[in-house]
Amino acid sequence: MGRIQQKRKQFNGKLHFLYLGGMMRKVVLYICMSLDGYIADKSGSVDWISGDGSDNDNPGSYGEFFETIDTIIMGYKTYYQIVTQLSPEAWPYRGKKSFIITNHKGDSTEEICFTNKELPGLIDELKNCEGKNIWICGGANIANQLMEADLIDRYYITMIPIILGAGLPLFAEHERKQDLKLVSVCSYNGMTDLVYERRK
Repeated sequence: MGRIQQKRKQFNGKLHFLYLGGMMRKVVLYICMSLDGYIADKSGSVDWISGDGSDNDNPGSYGEFFETIDTIIMGYKTYYQIVTQLSPEAWPYRGKKSFIITNHKGDSTEEICFTNKELPGLIDELKNCEGKNIWICGGANIANQLMEADLIDRYYITMIPIILGAGLPLFAEHERKQDLKLVSVCSYNGMTDLVYERRK
């Protein structure tokens, strides 16, 4: 593990990891959401994700955020939408390691890994490796599995200035509540980034 030394500590039946000499990687849900809580419209489209035109020259938070991560986790539907609709000509996450959670058999490459590993086990494995933060890219099913398992460290949600009325909601019902603390708020071009972390 290089300069990061690891210790394991058993607490309330869960295995927690303490790192000495370095910061633990964070699992970050970075995602856009409509004002009424949807991440896609009724047809599954995300072409409504844009600002209100008041500050079109503002680059927003994506570029800065992208530099803080080196690993991406997404479901197969999100992957398929990227390669068939959003960016069919070129994979947009070059230089990062992407894990596609699926039972579909795909041809894995050095940067894209198709896997049916259980999410808690994959997260545990990744957090035991040196690296930058881990981006939960989508979709809602993946995000909610991780919420239910209390494995998301940071919620980075961009509110889009639109009310869709219907669509795919980000948040499902959960057995537990989750207390959060506000880390930062940033507004640009009619959109607002809300960044929360778990309250410990």
